Amino acid sequence: MLKQEIEDGERGLADPQFRADVLAGLERRPRAIPARWFYDRRGSELFEDITELPEYYPTRTERAILEQACPEVAQIAGTGRAIVEFGSGSSVKTPILLDAVAPSAYVPIDISGDFLRESSRTLSRQFPDLLVLPFEADFMKPLTLPRTIADAKKLGFFPGSTIGNMIPLMAVDLLRTMRTSLGEGAMLLIGMDRIKDEATLVRAYDDAAGVTAAFNMNLLERINRELAGTIPLDAFRHRAIWNDDRARVEMHLEAVRDTGFTIDQREFSMTAGETIHTENSHKYGTRDARILLRSGGWTPIDMWTDPDDRFALYLAEAQAERPAP
Repeated sequence: MLKQEIEDGERGLADPQFRADVLAGLERRPRAIPARWFYDRRGSELFEDITELPEYYPTRTERAILEQACPEVAQIAGTGRAIVEFGSGSSVKTPILLDAVAPSAYVPIDISGDFLRESSRTLSRQFPDLLVLPFEADFMKPLTLPRTIADAKKLGFFPGSTIGNMIPLMAVDLLRTMRTSLGEGAMLLIGMDRIKDEATLVRAYDDAAGVTAAFNMNLLERINRELAGTIPLDAFRHRAIWNDDRARVEMHLEAVRDTGFTIDQREFSMTAGETIHTENSHKYGTRDARILLRSGGWTPIDMWTDPDDRFALYLAEAQAERPAP
């Protein structure tokens, strides 16, 4: 895929939405580029490396919770549902759920097509009797799921606290989009990270080995490769901060000196200390999480957490909507 991306970039065949989001994001103030554009092939690989870092507690904590919770999820949701995973990545946590609920089909959805197909082939070898239907798409938009599972009861799977990457307004919109895609009566198993001490949170997004920094900087490399950019990489550094007012960790690309560059033949300049905001990771308390789910059209059914209450897993249902109360 990397070779193809290079060739496409040289021929001006970059994703039109990527081009539009980058140009609009650099023209606005403060500058910001949507985090979904991290995930080209290299970005997806780097993120998988991040999940194995000692500082990055969410993945191993959620995996332990899933081991505990999935048998109970199967009892509540029943077996035979079609599992639809939003932003599946490498699907490393998915086998825990598949083993427990014995699904009729598995639909992984991801924006990185080649990475999606590779992980789907791996999962198919692990579960040879399971119907695996990889779906390359942007799950932020309403989806028409494969006809094969149209009549099946569905269980959405959204692990990793990915919901935290969205500002609350967008998170509610996404939850409502998921509800529409999965249908009334569907269930959703979703991970959410908890609020905790600032040092632990910042370390998780600014590791000693510099993997998260490389993940962040890869966005600039992608812009240069696919959008004929001339961004000097040595003019930027990775920065992670805790924004207590908004209960989120923010990732930025900070200019370390005054610099100028072009993207798609448009000129940009930045002064030292100015940043490009690239990602948020919102953290949720117990009440916050339940309010968020209900705002998105999902009724919380059950919740599991680790002994230190660092991370939580929620099971919610798309029940028939009714007027208040």
